[in-house]
Amino acid sequence: MKPKYEFFKNFAYARAGLKEVFKKEKSFRLEVFFFVALFMLLCFLSYPLWAKIAIVASMLVPLIVELLNSAIEGVVDMVTSEYHELAKYAKDAAAAAVMFSLIFSAAVWIGFIVYFWSEKG
Repeated sequence: MKPKYEFFKNFAYARAGLKEVFKKEKSFRLEVFFFVALFMLLCFLSYPLWAKIAIVASMLVPLIVELLNSAIEGVVDMVTSEYHELAKYAKDAAAAAVMFSLIFSAAVWIGFIVYFWSEKG
Protein backbone atom coordinates (compact mmCIF):
# COMPACT_ATOMS: atom_id res chain seq x y z
CA MET A 1 0.00 0.00 0.00
CA LYS A 2 1.26 3.45 -0.91
CA PRO A 3 2.05 5.63 2.12
CA LYS A 4 0.00 8.77 2.72
CA TYR A 5 1.45 11.91 1.16
CA GLU A 6 2.93 14.26 3.72
CA PHE A 7 4.70 17.35 2.39
CA PHE A 8 7.12 17.79 5.28
CA LYS A 9 7.96 14.09 5.42
CA ASN A 10 8.71 14.13 1.69
CA PHE A 11 10.87 17.20 2.20
CA ALA A 12 12.80 15.26 4.86
CA TYR A 13 13.37 12.44 2.33
CA ALA A 14 14.72 14.97 -0.15
CA ARG A 15 17.02 16.48 2.47
CA ALA A 16 18.26 13.00 3.43
CA GLY A 17 18.91 12.19 -0.24
CA LEU A 18 20.83 15.42 -0.73
CA LYS A 19 22.92 14.71 2.37
CA GLU A 20 23.64 11.16 1.20
CA VAL A 21 24.71 12.22 -2.29
CA PHE A 22 26.89 14.99 -0.84
CA LYS A 23 28.55 12.47 1.47
CA LYS A 24 29.13 9.75 -1.15
CA GLU A 25 29.71 11.59 -4.44
CA LYS A 26 32.97 13.51 -4.81
CA SER A 27 31.85 14.99 -8.13
CA PHE A 28 28.72 16.42 -6.49
CA ARG A 29 30.79 18.00 -3.70
CA LEU A 30 33.10 19.52 -6.33
CA GLU A 31 30.11 20.91 -8.25
CA VAL A 32 28.66 22.38 -5.04
CA PHE A 33 32.05 23.98 -4.28
CA PHE A 34 32.13 25.59 -7.74
CA PHE A 35 28.51 26.67 -7.40
CA VAL A 36 29.26 28.45 -4.11
CA ALA A 37 32.49 30.01 -5.41
CA LEU A 38 30.90 31.23 -8.65
CA PHE A 39 27.81 32.45 -6.80
CA MET A 40 30.04 34.58 -4.54
CA LEU A 41 31.87 35.92 -7.60
CA LEU A 42 28.52 36.71 -9.22
CA CYS A 43 27.54 38.79 -6.20
CA PHE A 44 30.45 41.16 -6.97
CA LEU A 45 29.71 41.51 -10.68
CA SER A 46 27.62 44.46 -11.74
CA TYR A 47 25.29 42.44 -13.94
CA PRO A 48 21.57 43.22 -13.96
CA LEU A 49 19.33 41.04 -11.82
CA TRP A 50 17.86 39.19 -14.82
CA ALA A 51 21.36 38.13 -15.90
CA LYS A 52 22.29 36.98 -12.40
CA ILE A 53 19.09 34.92 -12.17
CA ALA A 54 19.83 33.30 -15.55
CA ILE A 55 23.40 32.50 -14.51
CA VAL A 56 22.33 31.00 -11.17
CA ALA A 57 19.67 28.93 -12.95
CA SER A 58 22.30 27.63 -15.35
CA MET A 59 24.55 26.74 -12.41
CA LEU A 60 21.73 24.75 -10.76
CA VAL A 61 21.30 22.54 -13.82
CA PRO A 62 24.52 20.50 -13.27
CA LEU A 63 23.61 19.98 -9.61
CA ILE A 64 20.18 18.66 -10.56
CA VAL A 65 21.55 16.44 -13.31
CA GLU A 66 24.27 15.12 -10.99
CA LEU A 67 21.60 14.14 -8.45
CA LEU A 68 19.73 12.25 -11.18
CA ASN A 69 22.98 10.65 -12.34
CA SER A 70 23.67 9.45 -8.79
CA ALA A 71 20.16 8.02 -8.56
CA ILE A 72 20.58 6.14 -11.85
CA GLU A 73 23.97 4.79 -10.78
CA GLY A 74 22.52 3.69 -7.44
CA VAL A 75 19.65 1.81 -9.05
CA VAL A 76 21.94 0.16 -11.60
CA ASP A 77 24.36 -0.91 -8.85
CA MET A 78 21.45 -2.29 -6.83
CA VAL A 79 20.17 -4.35 -9.76
CA THR A 80 23.48 -5.87 -10.82
CA SER A 81 27.05 -5.97 -9.61
CA GLU A 82 28.18 -7.77 -12.76
CA TYR A 83 29.08 -6.12 -16.04
CA HIS A 84 26.08 -5.74 -18.29
CA GLU A 85 25.89 -3.75 -21.51
CA LEU A 86 22.58 -2.10 -20.51
CA ALA A 87 24.00 -1.10 -17.12
CA LYS A 88 26.99 0.48 -18.87
CA TYR A 89 24.64 2.24 -21.29
CA ALA A 90 22.54 3.70 -18.45
CA LYS A 91 25.58 4.91 -16.50
CA ASP A 92 27.31 6.34 -19.58
CA ALA A 93 24.17 8.15 -20.74
CA ALA A 94 23.71 9.69 -17.29
CA ALA A 95 27.37 10.75 -17.23
CA ALA A 96 26.93 12.33 -20.67
CA ALA A 97 23.95 14.29 -19.34
CA VAL A 98 26.16 15.66 -16.55
CA MET A 99 28.83 16.60 -19.09
CA PHE A 100 26.32 18.45 -21.29
CA SER A 101 24.87 20.26 -18.28
CA LEU A 102 28.34 21.47 -17.33
CA ILE A 103 29.01 22.61 -20.90
CA PHE A 104 25.66 24.43 -20.90
CA SER A 105 26.46 26.20 -17.62
CA ALA A 106 29.93 27.20 -18.84
CA ALA A 107 28.45 28.48 -22.12
CA VAL A 108 25.95 30.64 -20.24
CA TRP A 109 28.75 32.12 -18.12
CA ILE A 110 30.94 32.75 -21.17
CA GLY A 111 28.02 34.22 -23.10
CA PHE A 112 27.21 36.71 -20.37
CA ILE A 113 30.86 37.63 -19.80
CA VAL A 114 31.38 38.29 -23.52
CA TYR A 115 28.08 40.19 -23.78
CA PHE A 116 28.71 42.50 -20.84
CA TRP A 117 32.40 43.05 -21.60
CA SER A 118 31.66 43.92 -25.22
CA GLU A 119 28.91 46.27 -24.04
CA LYS A 120 31.42 48.22 -21.91
CA GLY A 121 34.07 48.34 -24.65
